Amino acid sequence: MAVIVPKIKVLEESDEKVSLQLEGIDRSYANAIRRFCISEVPAMAIDDIVILENSSVLYDEILAHRLGMIPLKTDLERYVLPEKCDCGNPLGCQKCRVLIVLDAAAHDKPRTVLSGDLVSEDREIRPVSPNIPIVKLAAGQSVKLEAYARLGRAKEHAKWQPATISVLVDGKPEGSYILKVESSGSMPAKEIVTRAIEKLEEKFQDLHNEVASKVEDGKSE
Repeated sequence: MAVIVPKIKVLEESDEKVSLQLEGIDRSYANAIRRFCISEVPAMAIDDIVILENSSVLYDEILAHRLGMIPLKTDLERYVLPEKCDCGNPLGCQKCRVLIVLDAAAHDKPRTVLSGDLVSEDREIRPVSPNIPIVKLAAGQSVKLEAYARLGRAKEHAKWQPATISVLVDGKPEGSYILKVESSGSMPAKEIVTRAIEKLEEKFQDLHNEVASKVEDGKSE
């Protein structure tokens, strides 16, 4: 019986998008890569907010929701998930959270507060675009707050989803699939795929170790 060797061919690649042709693998594995890209690769997002002043038309909760959904640039080499940080501080530290400040006011005329008005203590952790609308202020209104961004996964909340991904049946040759990844801008699309595969391999290794441990326990009884 012939052994089918898995193959991967890059069809398109840029910082924002990656298209891969996957051959010689089961569709369930292709879908596993897609799911891990969506839900297991961490991304940075605003999670905690301290409202100091808000005279805009938006309730504090709506303002917080809007801020949380703004995609942020993410550096997975410099920051860790809060549950993996050794600081032990519920408020986090410089290894697991970033302070972002918003202090905006409309004086003589209305103005639209944009994501570019957010000031981060880490210049590398910033909105992917400076032109995302947050709130429109009438003359005399203002918003002042402190926001804390941290790494998280989309299985906790959609704001931590780093990309949109699809798996299409190619059919040329048979058993071939097209994996399309479009990054939110938080990190390069290629990095999202690479880290998803690494995480999938870790899960397989954990499963292998657990099964091996059960077998050894059974032998010792």
